[in-house]
Amino acid sequence: MSPTIIGLARDAEHRFSKAPCASITLLPGLGVDGDAHAGRTVQHLSRMAKDPSIANLRQVHLIHAELFEELAVKGFAVAPGQLGENITTRGLDLLGLSAGTRLRLGAEAVIEITGLRNPCKQIDGVAKGLMAATLDTAEDGSLVRKCGVMATVVTGGAVHVGDGIVLESVPLVFEVLGVV
Repeated sequence: MSPTIIGLARDAEHRFSKAPCASITLLPGLGVDGDAHAGRTVQHLSRMAKDPSIANLRQVHLIHAELFEELAVKGFAVAPGQLGENITTRGLDLLGLSAGTRLRLGAEAVIEITGLRNPCKQIDGVAKGLMAATLDTAEDGSLVRKCGVMATVVTGGAVHVGDGIVLESVPLVFEVLGVV
């Protein structure tokens, strides 16, 4: 199966879950048009409280639908947008990408992966115990965060449910994703 967008969501307010929609518009250097997290500087409330001048490396949030299937086995029913993501993908190992990887979404939009999303306690507002279910432990004892990746918008454009995802470019040197 070719990598595909199976869900899109946005919300103009700072709520945890986002409303599903059929399409979104990505704005270069800003994020998702009409989403509370769009902006050149950080827009997440907890990060704004620390330093509102920091560059926004969290303009677009992507989660892989395969996580929802894993969570379903653990008894959690999660739908696109419910964990605050803008884009739900299928058929792409988001967590295995290098920082700096560029993805083409649909006909023209290009995003650059900046890092991992650090899940927060608000996830338990969707269902008790859900945050713990999105975390794992690697063989070396390190924490594995499965709640998707964050990206910035390089080239804007319209993105629709059902659009394909193409690996646009990969850095010459692989950089493990850190939390942004």
